[in-house]
Order: sequence, then structure tokens, then C-alpha cells
Amino acid sequence: MTFFQDLPEPPERPRPPRHVMPEWLGPPSNELPGVVHFGKFLHRAPGFVMAVKCAEVYSNGCAVDVVWSVRRTSESDREWAAANARFFRQPPPGPGYAEDLESALLFGAEFPDGGKTTSTQIRPGMFDGSETVTGPVLVANGQGGSGNDDQLTGAARLWLWPLPVGGDLRLVVQWKEAGMDEQSIMLDGGQIAAAALLAQKY
Repeated sequence: MTFFQDLPEPPERPRPPRHVMPEWLGPPSNELPGVVHFGKFLHRAPGFVMAVKCAEVYSNGCAVDVVWSVRRTSESDREWAAANARFFRQPPPGPGYAEDLESALLFGAEFPDGGKTTSTQIRPGMFDGSETVTGPVLVANGQGGSGNDDQLTGAARLWLWPLPVGGDLRLVVQWKEAGMDEQSIMLDGGQIAAAALLAQKY
């Protein structure tokens, strides 16, 4: 037996309690969702588009994928640098900081029963998960972005809870600083309900 083999076994590490994320904060980790392809533009203008790609639909809510792209047209280097700064501006750092409604990228949703929610009400990190939250809830999770001298791209995943039932879901967006006033589209509630039936537990 060598020097390094003649050592006591380390003690068993106590297993920490399993963290269970509240259902209003994000999709369940033990479910395979049904998927709906929407392929709808929220905004379409020269040099700037935003679109809803698809939704992953779970038994208790749905995650909607939104993408956007800014393409350089006649902007000077200084103007393009300013566009970059607007595009990659970070949200407020946490609780107690209000969104600037004239500059921030804002998302909202109106549920079939008339309930409304926005991305300014709940953001990741605002709660520890022990709070009682009543819906509807929209949590906007940034999915990153990229840019170069010709184009800027970004994406977000919107968690909507609870699962909208009984009609269509209205998705609303506003980004005044990027030249986009309030716009909205309807997402087919029948497609969402049908996809929810396809969700499977692991």
C-alpha cells in the first residue's frame, strides 16, 4: 500500500434539502412540454423586427420565446454605438428599482379572463420563493444577445402562469427607446390548450 492509499475515507457529506422552485416562477423541472409554433411578428419595420417563435406549454403554464433583430441601415458609427448601448442596456438591479417606461423593453399579457400582468411586476431574484403569489404572472428571462457592425440580435423567454384557459392570450410589448410603441398580438388559446394535453411527466 502506498502513502496516498493509506488514508481514511472522507466523511459522508450531508445531503442538502432539495430546492423546489415555486410554480409561478418558472416551468416544472420534471415535465416534457408540448410545443406550439406561432411564428408571428410583434413588430416589423425597416431595420428592426421582433417576433414570437414558439411556446413550450406545460401542465401549469407556458414559456413563450421572443426574438428581435436590429439591422444597421444608414447609421453613422456614433449612431450605431448609441444603438448598441440602448440594445444591451441592463434592467434595474433588483427590488426597489422602477423600470423607466420611456426606455425599457416591456412585456405584458392579458389572459382570457381579463387578468393582466407585466414584466415589471416580478423579476428573477425579487422573491425567495416562500411567498404566496397569485396570478397571473409574467416573468421575463433574458436569453442573451449578440452584435457586430451590421446587426444586433436578442431573445427572451416569457414564463406565463397559470396556464391561460378558455380563450386567446394577448401578448403586449413596448420599447419606446427603440422606436416601438405599444403593440400586441393574439396567441391562439386553442393551440395552447391542445399543447398542454401533450405535456408529459418524466
